[in-house]
Amino acid sequence: MKIVEDYTGNSGVKYIFEYEDVDSFADLESDKCRQAYGVCFCGNQLVIGYGGKKQNWGLIGGTIESGETFEQTLKREIREESNMEVLKAWPIGYQKVIDTRDNSYIYQLRYTCLVKPLGPFVSDPAGSVTEIKLIDPLKYRQYFDWGKIGERIMERALELKKSLGI
Repeated sequence: MKIVEDYTGNSGVKYIFEYEDVDSFADLESDKCRQAYGVCFCGNQLVIGYGGKKQNWGLIGGTIESGETFEQTLKREIREESNMEVLKAWPIGYQKVIDTRDNSYIYQLRYTCLVKPLGPFVSDPAGSVTEIKLIDPLKYRQYFDWGKIGERIMERALELKKSLGI
């Protein structure tokens, strides 16, 4: 499924977001992949984090560092930002973010994950996430609403969770 939405950033820059479901990220240009975020399930609860530049609720994840695989980034970011361990992860899809000023683009990867706490969340070493919360995944819109793309990411994450029996 492909979804296209327009987005205007805080600085007024216009972007085009193209989302697509995938079962693998192998066909993407790896040097254009910049983020890995997880729709993380701890039992039947969705793990969300509060913070970031916008100081709001969202998924856990972050920037792919040089030399890391996509899954290594996902596991590191989830551990840092939630103090949880990724037990299993499956690709949901990706978002291609196109800058309309010059048509340059990057990819943002989305996974569904099964996680378990390593202990209580105290703090994110980078300071970007200041609080985590476990919520009913069907009530995520009370915390964030990312339009049709966000709806599809959550829908696909729940489909995968159900089909994989997690």
